[in-house]
Amino acid sequence: MQTDLENQKKKKEDDKALEELRAKAAQKGPLGGAGLKKSSGKK
Repeated sequence: MQTDLENQKKKKEDDKALEELRAKAAQKGPLGGAGLKKSSGKK
């Protein structure tokens, strides 16, 4: 059985992984390649 501390640590790691995935998805844009083409002109 896990302790609260272990559960909190695991949750933090999961949250971090989720944030990284969201960041990658945000960079690609909602439509993937098409989103990249649209946003590349603004940068």
